[in-house]
Amino acid sequence: MMELNATPAPSADLIKDVSEQTFVQDVIEMSQTVPVIVDFWAPWCGPCKTLGPALEAAVTAAGGAVKMVKVDVDQNQGIAGQLQIQTVPTVYAFWQGKPVDGFQGAVPGSEIQAFVDRVTELGGGVEDSGLADAIIAAEEMLVAGEAADAAQTFAAILEEDTVNVAAYAGLVRSHLALSDLEQAEAILNGAPSEISDLPELEAAHAQLELAKQAINVGPLAELQAAVEVNGDDHQARFDLATAMHAADDAAGAVEQLLELFRRDQSWNDGAAKAQLFTVFDALPANDPTVLNGRRKLSSLIFA
Repeated sequence: MMELNATPAPSADLIKDVSEQTFVQDVIEMSQTVPVIVDFWAPWCGPCKTLGPALEAAVTAAGGAVKMVKVDVDQNQGIAGQLQIQTVPTVYAFWQGKPVDGFQGAVPGSEIQAFVDRVTELGGGVEDSGLADAIIAAEEMLVAGEAADAAQTFAAILEEDTVNVAAYAGLVRSHLALSDLEQAEAILNGAPSEISDLPELEAAHAQLELAKQAINVGPLAELQAAVEVNGDDHQARFDLATAMHAADDAAGAVEQLLELFRRDQSWNDGAAKAQLFTVFDALPANDPTVLNGRRKLSSLIFA
């Protein structure tokens, strides 16, 4: 069995500044495996200068069971507006991609500690921080193209925690990266019932469905050429979107499906709209591609 290191992460790994470009990765994706506290602050905010260090101290003391990011609202007005931040300091806790707790303004140290304790419990406490670190390492392996090593790490995590939904989803994505769709489907079908309906595995189901479809579409260049020759070749455009998604261009796939929906909403029993929802399900809920795609789809529906 692979040994998982439960040594707490150094504070430099626990607390970082983020921007609009890294928010999805450092908050939405990270919170799938460990709770993330987000401190919205500004350089001109007096209370922020007291609250921030107090939060950092409590997060560091939690020993890796919770992470923290700091967002300068002056430099990241898009994120602040999207989350309706009206005043600073504002603090949110994210767990599994969603804000689940929070407060505004300066609060006493006892309330800060109580808040961090509540957030820590969401992820199972300090004793699970080693598994969380292992999941982060496995995700980094996937990003680096080391899918076989990632699969081995996710499998080792599941030996320690048989209902770890992040590890199950990661194991499925590892086998998808290895083009082993049969094994990916077997893993999904074998997931414990208590986690089978959680968002992470629903996303994995959508990713598997898109990977299956990609097997039957033609080369990307040929499909692009077909659409350029005849913009009303709906099947070619639908297949082009599938091929683009398989080539890690989810944003391009969404744009093609939106164009198909604009041209003919009812084509193939509304296939463009259904496929858009599958692509959305395969991505984190707060991914910019999802947010922009849903907004554009709503505009087309209610135009």
